[in-house]
Amino acid sequence: MNRNDVTDMIVTAKIAKGLKWEWLADEIGRSKEWTTAALLGQMTLTKSQADIIGAALDLPAEAIAILQTVPYKRSLPSAVPTDPLLYRFYELISVYGTTIKSLINEEFGDGIMSAIDFSMDIQREANPMGDRVKIVLNGKFLPYKTY
Repeated sequence: MNRNDVTDMIVTAKIAKGLKWEWLADEIGRSKEWTTAALLGQMTLTKSQADIIGAALDLPAEAIAILQTVPYKRSLPSAVPTDPLLYRFYELISVYGTTIKSLINEEFGDGIMSAIDFSMDIQREANPMGDRVKIVLNGKFLPYKTY
């Protein structure tokens, strides 16, 4: 059994039980964004968190143990995503990436936004012209060091 097998088991059990990511997040006391990333194989759960998820989804002991190991990050199967929703993020970065970089560098200096010291919030925003997706990315600024 590997992390991909565990992810498949989690998604299958979640669907079969009619659960939402937010409910699983509440069970372990974390955000829906972090919990979803963790349960899709991108973060490490504590023993307590893994035990709670294991019980909620009827996972075997081996799967619970794997949830507590450090994963190999970057789960997309290709450099350019083919899923339409994911491709739109690729497109967004292709069009606006240099703008985002330029504005961050102008405001903060030469550096990057951390994806380690990071949080994300995804919300539905009601709109009479069609509901909107509101995504807030919040990462610590890390300046490049000179030496």
